[in-house]
Formats: sequence, C-alpha cells, structure tokens
Amino acid sequence: QVHLVESGGGLVQAGGSLRLSCAASGRTVTFDRMGWFRQAPGKERELVARIYMSGGNTYYKDSVKGRFTISRDNAKNAVYLQMNSLVPEDTAVYYCAAVSLGVAAYDNWGQGTQVTVSS
Repeated sequence: QVHLVESGGGLVQAGGSLRLSCAASGRTVTFDRMGWFRQAPGKERELVARIYMSGGNTYYKDSVKGRFTISRDNAKNAVYLQMNSLVPEDTAVYYCAAVSLGVAAYDNWGQGTQVTVSS
C-alpha cells in the first residue's frame, strides 16, 4: 500500500506564502503524475495544480496561475506546491494525489492539510 503524507499547511495572512510538501511511502510504485487538490467548506474538491513525473508538464487552475508553483522530486516520489500571494479564497483543505502508471485516474490520496488565509 502506498501512503501519501502532506505537510506544510497552516495559518497565514493574506499576501503571505506557504509551501506544501507531499512524499510517498510504503510500497514502491511509479507515478505517472501527481497533483494538488483543494476543498473549501461547502464546495466540491477541485484540481489546483498537476505535474507529470516524466517531462514535468504542468497544469494550473486559472485562479492560481502566477501565484502557485508545483514541482517534483522523482527520486523521492515527492511533489511540492509553493503558494505565494495567498488570498482568503485559497482557504481550504489541500490534498496531495497521485496517478499510478497504467491507471486512468488518481488512485492515491493523502489525508489533507489545512490552509487558512486570514484577511
């Protein structure tokens, strides 16, 4: 079984920065891509950013473009999310997720980390 463990969430004032980290442990597995999702109270979970482990192709939700940067460390099966210029609307539980090679959808999920941005 693969475990994804997130860290780096917390409380920050608007305009501040946070860096989320996510590393895989447990069974050795190769990921096709890793991503960060978030879910705010009363809202659906949404994809914020995604990166392919081979090649590094990235995707960002429009509202975070220019503020968030996703990066990876293939050797550690890890993914990071640098979040700058945070706004209260970024407040949510952030989840790390990964797609195993040969699988169509995200099949590995972290437990989530709370990010709260105060105005």
